[in-house]
Amino acid sequence: MGVGMGLNLLLLLAMVATNILSLYHLLSTTRNPSATSQTTIVDHSPVPDHLLHQLHTIRATITHLTRSRSSKPTAEDAPPPPPEDLLLYARISPIASACSDHPELLHRYMNYTPFHPCPPDSLPLAESLILRGCHPLPRRRCFSPSPIPKTLTDPISDFTRLLSFGSALDLPIPQLLRLSTSPIRLALDIGGGTGALASLLRRLANATVLTTTMNLGYPYNEAVASQGLVPLHAPLQQRFPVHDGALDLVRAGRAVNRWIPTPSLEFLLFDADRVLRAGGLLWMDHFFCRAGDLTGIYSPMIGRLGYKRIKWAVENKTDAGGLRYGEVYLTALLQKPPILPTKV
Repeated sequence: MGVGMGLNLLLLLAMVATNILSLYHLLSTTRNPSATSQTTIVDHSPVPDHLLHQLHTIRATITHLTRSRSSKPTAEDAPPPPPEDLLLYARISPIASACSDHPELLHRYMNYTPFHPCPPDSLPLAESLILRGCHPLPRRRCFSPSPIPKTLTDPISDFTRLLSFGSALDLPIPQLLRLSTSPIRLALDIGGGTGALASLLRRLANATVLTTTMNLGYPYNEAVASQGLVPLHAPLQQRFPVHDGALDLVRAGRAVNRWIPTPSLEFLLFDADRVLRAGGLLWMDHFFCRAGDLTGIYSPMIGRLGYKRIKWAVENKTDAGGLRYGEVYLTALLQKPPILPTKV
């Protein structure tokens, strides 16, 4: 407080001195008392240099003090200190660098009473941070609610589409199993929604499928868990938490589309290549984009993987958005090439 009062006093004295010098300058300009007409004769004698120098110095001091005063945060403007558990966790484990770009959300997420129930807005806050790249999230020492897993009201449409052939874009699971040159045992479903693919592959091929999904206001993760399946609460931009060359199938559902930035999509495809074994399948299911971009951007991007095309079907997207933007759907089934022997 003492420093702030001192700055205010200096600012007041500088303003008073400026006003005195300005008044002196005005008084130095006088009327000629011997004038007989109504015309005012002004004396344009120059102001002494030392007075001008003092005036400029005082004005520069006022500017400097004003800027210093405005840039110095007050007690009311100072941000609150970080939550204690955030500081504690940061000392024992690294926190994603993107989290620092959203300190308000991060502080709200980590602001809780340890060893008590977590705040009720934990999941929306968590997904807000995840979607902004703050992932993995810091661990917390509070008790999350454990809701009873519940199925969604109408998961039938997802199962029907994966079992029937309605257009060239569809790839029913029985056909997928016939096209695969080896058994499908382990798979990853990116943006798998209700977990229909995981459920069907378990039933028809005894396969284990990990489903990445976000709730976004709807209980997708709970719906996956209600079927005895594994939901991965992970965003599209995260590196897949799977060992290299472990999977027989990676499916990119409708969540993977043209709205993903092009560099992010290319990283996603090459991460899918990382987790696929040699001969594994990459299934792009109803990927949509502008017709021109399919030829100019996405086909070359997919081609850089060097995969064999087993299925490549393109049709117009006929809903309102598709007609407005001239979009098309692509369904592609691609096979990772076998590992070539290294030449000695």
